[in-house]
Amino acid sequence: MARFNERTLMRTDAPNGQRAQTPAASAEAPPHPRATLALTSAATAVTLMTYTAPMVTLPGTAAALHTSLSAQAWLLNGTPLGLAALLLVAGSLADDYGRRRIFLLGTLTLGLTTALGALSSSTWQFTLARIAQGAASAAILASSLGLLVHAFPSPRGRLHATGVWGAFVSGGIAVGPLVAAALPGWRVAYAVLGAATLAVAAASVRPLSESRSPRGGRPDITGALTFGLALVSLVAALTLGRDGWLRPQVGALLLAAVVLVGVFAWLERRTTTPMIDLSLLRHPRFLASSVSGLFTGLAVIGLFSFVPALLQQVLGLSAMDTAWLLLLWSGLSFGVALQAKRLAGRVPTRRQLAVGFVLHAIGVLTMLGAIGSGSWHRLLPGLIVGGIGSGLLNAALPLLAVESVPTARAAMGSGAQQTFRYIGSCAGVALTIAIVTSSGGGPGHGADIAMTVSAVLALVAAVAVVALRERA
Repeated sequence: MARFNERTLMRTDAPNGQRAQTPAASAEAPPHPRATLALTSAATAVTLMTYTAPMVTLPGTAAALHTSLSAQAWLLNGTPLGLAALLLVAGSLADDYGRRRIFLLGTLTLGLTTALGALSSSTWQFTLARIAQGAASAAILASSLGLLVHAFPSPRGRLHATGVWGAFVSGGIAVGPLVAAALPGWRVAYAVLGAATLAVAAASVRPLSESRSPRGGRPDITGALTFGLALVSLVAALTLGRDGWLRPQVGALLLAAVVLVGVFAWLERRTTTPMIDLSLLRHPRFLASSVSGLFTGLAVIGLFSFVPALLQQVLGLSAMDTAWLLLLWSGLSFGVALQAKRLAGRVPTRRQLAVGFVLHAIGVLTMLGAIGSGSWHRLLPGLIVGGIGSGLLNAALPLLAVESVPTARAAMGSGAQQTFRYIGSCAGVALTIAIVTSSGGGPGHGADIAMTVSAVLALVAAVAVVALRERA
């Protein structure tokens, strides 16, 4: 199968045999590449800081909101739920109505909803605020790569831009827990992060130029609602499974999730402007991108979202000590992602992803027994190896996302991959908490089981990505 590239945007039916630009390549205001890269990277970093803040504030937030142990999955899953439900529609809206417009709307909304989250007085209020933050984050993440593709049209420039952007994904993950732990209380942390996001929104008004690739038609709101309900059903089933996987409620929710996914697929085939072109799933590069995103969320993000809470609850570490320990993993991820662009042209993207998954598996397997023994020192080798693997994943994922679809649909490609990523994250967090809290051997034994499951999932992903070879 031929790879998608800039030539897919050209028509050959112009007079005199000359190629004419499609509407997707119509003239727009000239972009400012450096400013675009700086602002989209800053917004992405703040988005991920907001996303990761609960990793170290979870015990304090749960205590303040009187959240039960099993319900803590909702505190962590609010944002990934909003992200997974709306990333696809956000990517389509960005392509159709303007990536700059959606980006500015997303940053403004994220700033306001994050600040409002600091005022929550119950678990459900906080969860709803986090879902709204996820929806705003979807607008930012889906439009950012579209803005970068417009600002960096050459393959070399795109490689540099997506590499830097991917590094700031890791950077936001690294800095978020530190900022949240350093501030006096989780409410103050959310207020500060909200103010930082509003500052990025204000700084982005003038430098960013508009770009779009309109398809016509209306946004697929019905598809977005159906997909969102399917995700809520899945997460609810995994959360309730802690108290018994064979209970009727769990089975009913799982069945509802499957039925709603089927309805979503049916709707997408009937609408003229689908959230996702399901025919792309027949293309190995797009399928590899989707599988990689799904298993990154399921195996990597799902586990490391709850490990910090375990370090505080089981090992008695403070929020700041936990944040510094987590920085060993996330900081290495940031550094490796920033340098991994040098591998382009030397190491195929799918092979880089496979190596990243294998390193994550090796890392978490070396951490077995550490939490149960009460020794955080035993976590260090695994955090180092896993951090390197995470960096390779974060560098390769955005590049594969924009390479796997036509350039004019870059925001949709980004949104699709990240949707699968946060579907995996939602399921991974709920599954990790269910495994840890339902283990009869205590949280240490449960953590070992969760780590083993994470390693197995990562190895499955590595095999799957390598197996999805490009057909001639």
